[in-house]
Amino acid sequence: MNALLEESRRHLGDLIEACQRCAWHLNATAARVEWPLTAATLSERQMDLGLFEPLAALNERFAKLQDLLGTTMRHLCELCGERTDTFLRVLAFCEKAGIIGSAEAWQTCRSLRNRAAHDYGTDFQLTASHFNALREQIPSLTAVTQAVAAHAKHTLGIEPGDRRFAEALARQGR
Repeated sequence: MNALLEESRRHLGDLIEACQRCAWHLNATAARVEWPLTAATLSERQMDLGLFEPLAALNERFAKLQDLLGTTMRHLCELCGERTDTFLRVLAFCEKAGIIGSAEAWQTCRSLRNRAAHDYGTDFQLTASHFNALREQIPSLTAVTQAVAAHAKHTLGIEPGDRRFAEALARQGR
């Protein structure tokens, strides 16, 4: 195998490991919050760092995982010999391979990720709705993380160098 291909394979393993680490941290952070959030809770506890620091981390980790998964899916497609000239082609391959439920579901999740970058100010109803929607998508992102890893292992023989987060994610899901 040539050095460039080997480096590309190693890079995919690193991307998968980064996704697994991010998914584990996202799930662990979500577990620190009492769900569902309400506008009343946010209003009453608006100066409570014990609530708002995990929410800020949740927002950041959700966006990071979604971005990482997009990069990882594109790289997986490249190594599988699939066209990656548009992300819609990447999504079509990933849907067909069973990595994502549907391109539409991925795009819905992406829209939610894009909203995560906005400051919702003092509209606690909008903020609660946003975080509850993020929470609902975490199992989907975790499933995509696990499906990307499984597909890379079974079709390309590629695994992350460090399996600790993959194992920890599997235990979280039980």
